[in-house]
Amino acid sequence: MGTIPFSRPRATPARRASSTSTALHFYQNKQLEAYASKETKRLTLRQLVFFGRSMTPERLLTSANYVRTELPVRIAHRIRDLQALPYVVVTQEGIARVYELYWEAFRKYPPITTLEENNAFCKFLAGLLNDHATVIPLLSLGLSLSSPYLPPDALDAFMKRMLVSRISRRVLAEHHIALTNNFNGHRLYARDPHVGVIFTGLNVARSVEHCAKLLRRRPNEGGWPEVRVDGHTGTSFAYIGEHLEYVVFELLKNSMRATIETHQHTRHLPPIHATIVAGDHDVGIRISDQGGGLLTPTTRVSSPADLFSFSHVRNGVRLESERIGALRSLSASEHGVRATTAEQRSDTGDDVEDKADPERRGGVGPHPRIGIGLPMSKIFATYFGGSLDMVSLDGWGTDVYLRLPKLGTNLEGIEV
Repeated sequence: MGTIPFSRPRATPARRASSTSTALHFYQNKQLEAYASKETKRLTLRQLVFFGRSMTPERLLTSANYVRTELPVRIAHRIRDLQALPYVVVTQEGIARVYELYWEAFRKYPPITTLEENNAFCKFLAGLLNDHATVIPLLSLGLSLSSPYLPPDALDAFMKRMLVSRISRRVLAEHHIALTNNFNGHRLYARDPHVGVIFTGLNVARSVEHCAKLLRRRPNEGGWPEVRVDGHTGTSFAYIGEHLEYVVFELLKNSMRATIETHQHTRHLPPIHATIVAGDHDVGIRISDQGGGLLTPTTRVSSPADLFSFSHVRNGVRLESERIGALRSLSASEHGVRATTAEQRSDTGDDVEDKADPERRGGVGPHPRIGIGLPMSKIFATYFGGSLDMVSLDGWGTDVYLRLPKLGTNLEGIEV
């Protein structure tokens, strides 16, 4: 068997029109009610590694049937969330399309009893991943336009539940596809110790240096600040490498931009410091820059925490016409914004795919600045019980503190 692809033909206009008319009649759907009444069966990284380490046909089929039964439960909860929105919000541009996509994905897949059926199921999963590539920009567009109609707390809580659930479904699907590919003899991570999508020996310093190197390769007339890595540089732990690199890449990118803007009239840019600390139960990364701090007139926020908000009340840039236009463009593109580490183009201006670039693989840049990087980084960091906090030393710089669980025993942070 060949490697299971992460692609599928997109829904035709006729199929979309049919699903739209069907979805609007399902507010009282009994099958939805049955699945929405179930609790999600959350997992830890340790459980995913332990189960996937020694794969047999029986274990692979067990994994397939877990994913088969769990996905509709998680989707049903999010459809219920969408149905609970005020009518003026659920009919907004973007939100209505997400509602259609979720109804298309909400289906009962038959039990998987053979390896051939599992391969077909993986192709089905790959199709769902592809079909939902536009969900992030669609949600961001719809929530930005709905910001005047929802209290900030309610808007941010809804968006967090939608995005965390989206990450959880992608982890389940991509992990099972990776296990299947490996079982079929097509390792996606030939040189690194992986179980599914989990990097069991992830070296933190190497990931930070990799992200810094990729950023510094991008063209910039005045050059880029140096990134100095110190602390416990030999630290390794089990984690989803794409999640860590996405977060680090976004944080370093923001620090580099701020440093360049603040020191554009000086000959030497001050360095950015990335300090790694390995505790008994978690791994910490502090990124410190001299980029002037967060609370500047251009950020249009009153607190660093507001940079994570999707509400224009807390984050004034949400309704800027440039960002709304960029979100509309991304929502109409089949590539969308995946935020998973598999797609991005580099800023070199060519069309050659750089599969090593976390932002290309992360799906948010170098698109026009749409305000997705920091909120998505926060969600990635907290998904397995970590944290992401920022301290602004206004007039000097910013310290960002990323903490990730080291032992892999924290459950997925899904809110039912």
